[in-house]
Amino acid sequence: MKKLVSRTPLRTSGFGKLANLSIMLATTAFAAVAMAQTSGTTNSTSNTSASSGYSMMAPGATYIGLNAGQSKFRNSSGFGGFASDSKDNSYGIYLGSYFTPYVGVELGYTDFGNVDRAGGNTEAKAGTVALVGKFPLSPSFNLLGKLGATYSRVNVSALPASGVATGGKSGWGPSYGVGAEYNFTQNVSAVVQYDEYRMSYPGGSKEKVNNTSVGVRFRY
Repeated sequence: MKKLVSRTPLRTSGFGKLANLSIMLATTAFAAVAMAQTSGTTNSTSNTSASSGYSMMAPGATYIGLNAGQSKFRNSSGFGGFASDSKDNSYGIYLGSYFTPYVGVELGYTDFGNVDRAGGNTEAKAGTVALVGKFPLSPSFNLLGKLGATYSRVNVSALPASGVATGGKSGWGPSYGVGAEYNFTQNVSAVVQYDEYRMSYPGGSKEKVNNTSVGVRFRY
């Protein structure tokens, strides 16, 4: 049962590095796209531009999304039978753009919350850069897929008798996800997603965190 033990305050200042990295990735990626598109437009004729097809600059190619759901920490609670749980509420925000009708790139941030574990507390946050794809089944319904890299920050506190390594750990790991999208209008859709992340933990281990979420996506 949650909150049977007092929680030890966790240090989160190190996660500022992750926030700065996410901002840098977003700025760099979209600046590069804008420069590439500007160059292509300058060097092409009007006829070529009219038939150039889909791009990140096409109306509706770019989107921003907000999701909320439930995370699940898939790791050991150590020794001693201390009270623990594995699930918490999560939320995320992400920005993406398609460079073809079916393939694009996405940058996102997710807070997975925290769970009581090993007589202490474990929390996780992550920024992700990923290739995304969609497979339309109808004009209103798409299947979604995602494959990328995640830079995560995990903070762990625990009682010494649990044998669980404590402290903060940041690092890169793989991530992937699947989902579905329903278009209400040309610019607004609802999404449901399942994502899995491999994160670095104190002590050197790599552990999984799963996240199931629903949300809304706005295209422009």
